Formats: sequence, structure tokens, C-alpha cells
Amino acid sequence: MEGRRGAPGSDDDYSFVSPVVKYLVFLFNFIFWIISLVMVATGVYARLMKHAEAALACLAVDPAVMLMVVGFLMFFVTFCGCVGSLRENICLLQTFCICLTVIFLLQLTAGVLGFVFSDKARDRVTGMINNAIVHYREDIDLQNLIDFGQKEFGCCGGVTYTDWSQNLYFNCTQDNPSRERCSVPFSCCILSDDKVVINTMCGTGVQLLEYVEAGDHIHTNGCIDKLVDWIHSNMFLLGGVALGLAIPELVGILLSQILINQIKDQIELQNYNLKHRSDPWS
Repeated sequence: MEGRRGAPGSDDDYSFVSPVVKYLVFLFNFIFWIISLVMVATGVYARLMKHAEAALACLAVDPAVMLMVVGFLMFFVTFCGCVGSLRENICLLQTFCICLTVIFLLQLTAGVLGFVFSDKARDRVTGMINNAIVHYREDIDLQNLIDFGQKEFGCCGGVTYTDWSQNLYFNCTQDNPSRERCSVPFSCCILSDDKVVINTMCGTGVQLLEYVEAGDHIHTNGCIDKLVDWIHSNMFLLGGVALGLAIPELVGILLSQILINQIKDQIELQNYNLKHRSDPWS
């Protein structure tokens, strides 16, 4: 919108476009533009450094690829917002506003579908955990992630501790030559604070024990039930996180729409001044 300023005191001095709104939209987009660059760089680095394709088979999509895709999409959307606000370009601002609205609606739809089809979501998570158990020894990062989850939630396996029999090393069949046959990882063990020496072999052979007897040594409850219980007991926290994600999107939509309306009003004012300057009698 260059060239709209005129001589002091003339009508050309007046602008409907608020500098506060304009630069708030720019700052809002610039911050998330930087975040998108970091996400893309992290995804590219993780993809180049990581080659454990078998371990990633337990996930629906490679996290590094997902990070890059989300980063590229965020880069495009925030680029439209940054340039559109600085250049007062209605087309770019409308693109930014529409993209942000679509993203918000998709998040809302995903939340509703996850709540309505919670049983299917549970089955999906169960399948992912079982696949992770199968690939436990194939990737150190996946192994550390599973161990962290089992220690944090005090659980073992997906549904129960015998799920570890799905793993090649912990499989409980008679012909399994592994030294860890019928065992579970150390992260399943019940640790006592009063013990000076920690028994890292406490999970050895526990799959051969009865449920009650195994409970004296390891956590016998599966991580699925523990995860569901954690979600139910932290609904306010999860709601706060969801709200924290939604508020910036709604603010971005509101500010961009305000700026678009101000630019349209400014264009109408310019056209009006141009028309009456060229034909003062009209």
C-alpha cells in the first residue's frame, strides 16, 4: 500500500490500517516462522543421522519425516502471514487465514473423532506398543523410550507382562536359545528404596511365574491401562494443552481478518480520493 501518504493535513494522510495490528500479525508469524525452520532442520538432521528403519516400523510414520512435513507446512503458512502483513497483501493474508482455519478445524475434528472412537484409538495404540516390543532390541532410542515409559507409569508390556514374549529375545518358547528367554526388561522391575544393591536381573524368567508371584518382582499391569488412567486423571492438563494450541491459532485468524478488513477500507478510501481528485464534480 505504498504511495498512500500525502501532504500534511490532506485526506491522504489518513490510513485505516493500524500499525499495531499490522506488526502484531507480522511478529506472530515471524515467531512461528523461526520455529518452523528449527523443526525442518531438526527433521532433516534426524533423518540423515537415523538409519534404524526396522525400529521405526512400530510407528505409523517416521517422526523425522513428520517433523519435516509439519515444518514445511508451517513455513508456508507463516511466510504468507509475514509477507502479507508487511506488504498489506490481501491475497497472502487470506491464504494465511484460510490455512489457519483449516488447521484449527482439523485439530478439532481429530479431537472429536478420538473421543467418539476411543476404542479404535486404543486398539491402534495397542498395536503400536506391540510393534515397539517386537523391535525393542533393534534401536537404542526406541529401547530407551520404552524403558522410560515402563518406569514412569510402573507398567510392563502392552496389556500384560507376558506381551514381552512377542520379542525375539524374550520369547518363551522352548526352542528359544536366548539367555533372556521368558524374561522381561529391567524397566519392568519393582525397585525398593531400601535396597543398597539393585538387582538388574530381577526380570529373569518371570514369564514362567504365576501372575500373583510375578507381581512380587515386576509390575504386572500393562502400559495401555496405565496410560488410559493417566489420561483420565490429567484431563484438565490435556485440556489446557489443547487450549494453549488453539488460542494462538484463533488469535492469528482474528488479527489477520481485522487487518484484511482495514486494508479493504483503505483501498476504498484511496479509490474514493482518486475519483474525486480526477473529477471533483462527480
